[in-house]
Amino acid sequence: MRTGKLQELALPPCALCGREVDQLTRHHVRPRQFGGVLTEELCVACHHQVHALFTNRTLARELDTIEKLRQDPQIQRYLRWAQKQPDRHIPVRRSRSRR
Repeated sequence: MRTGKLQELALPPCALCGREVDQLTRHHVRPRQFGGVLTEELCVACHHQVHALFTNRTLARELDTIEKLRQDPQIQRYLRWAQKQPDRHIPVRRSRSRR
């Protein structure tokens, strides 16, 4: 029996912030330039934020897992804010103290 209502499909969540978004991107957990092959699906905003805050060298040496990223104070502050945002464009600024 048809009810005339479209069933809403569940959107995949971002591996970092957990938001269900329309578009995910592949983030190399360890940057490719340092031999990384493992990827995680991140929303565009989280992916941009990670690269705005950290160099590839820092990501390779210190933050080479999603769990390590979540433990970083700058990412924790960003996640507290981002998790409240709807699926829309989130502006990202490069950190002055990018490490």
